Amino acid sequence: MPVKIARCLRGLTLACLLLTTAFLPPRQEPPRVNITQVDASEFPRITVYLSVTDDAGEPAAIEPSQIVLSENGEPVTPDAVHSLGEGDPLAALLVVDVSGSMNKAGKLEAAKEAAAAYVNQMKANDVAGLLTFNTASELVQPLTGDRQAMLKAIDGISADHDTAMYDALYQAIGILSAREGRKAIIVLTDGMDNRSRHTSAEVISLIGPSGLSISTIGLGDPSQMGLSQAGLDVPGLRSLAERAGGTYAYAADQTALKAIYERYARALHSEYAFSYTTRLALRDGVNRSLSVALASARDASSATTSYNPGGLVPEVAQSNTWMIFFSLLAGLVILLVAPGIIRSGMRTRREQQVSEPRVKLADTPKPRVRLR
Repeated sequence: MPVKIARCLRGLTLACLLLTTAFLPPRQEPPRVNITQVDASEFPRITVYLSVTDDAGEPAAIEPSQIVLSENGEPVTPDAVHSLGEGDPLAALLVVDVSGSMNKAGKLEAAKEAAAAYVNQMKANDVAGLLTFNTASELVQPLTGDRQAMLKAIDGISADHDTAMYDALYQAIGILSAREGRKAIIVLTDGMDNRSRHTSAEVISLIGPSGLSISTIGLGDPSQMGLSQAGLDVPGLRSLAERAGGTYAYAADQTALKAIYERYARALHSEYAFSYTTRLALRDGVNRSLSVALASARDASSATTSYNPGGLVPEVAQSNTWMIFFSLLAGLVILLVAPGIIRSGMRTRREQQVSEPRVKLADTPKPRVRLR
């Protein structure tokens, strides 16, 4: 009997534990923070754009005062922190793969519908453009705030030939380089890049001081990498996005692809702009590290990146700048001229020695003898 009672008690205890666990709320993952763009075009004023998302990539609401940004390990005091949803313009370039493989399995129609879903979420001050690529790139629609023009451009694209994604991104960065504020590239591809002249590293190095982000979307088959043109280079796409402040997502079907474009649009409009004036105000050409974290969020992620203030010749402090400059210039002139002066003096001395007349002693007259 005691054995049966003990077993019953254990069963009741286990049942209570299971019931208690069933009614517990699911564990929430801490928010993820990511630096999406660093704008140093107005140096020493720096604007850092960052996103805060949940585990599903959806925007996470936080207080701007929670953002803690550090430069070279030292916290910086912001001049302003605000959300992009407050009316800041966003320039986005949709870069879409139109190689021949996009004609299969309805992928091109899925891409059109997903790109249209992004356009339909544009805000009043936003602009967007459409760049397609196969073996060559084509700017189908320049940056515009006209939704209908974008939708018409998207509807008219067709697919053919091979894939040259990095060349298209190289051109896309050039298109956005003259824009101010938040800039983003969203690139969709369904296969391996097999025709580009440019590389991923060259694309990253082309991003200028005003910065931008590149997010990537894969629509192909990762299992076919290296076996067919439909194989996705997932490591390459993920690495490119991470290095350019964006994110990578994989779409298995039309529904998933549309959801990704819509999520990217929501995340971009929910970013924060963090502006400050750096205390390291000299253009010394040395990279400065940036890190961001959330102050009151337990176990929240942090993010790091770097920017370069530019400057091929290091700047020096303003005091006595001209005096130092002319002193250095005078020293250089002396070093350049001194060898010539020395050689000229030695040559003149030798010439003088050769041209000096030789001293000739006059003949001593012989004494005359007079006979008496």
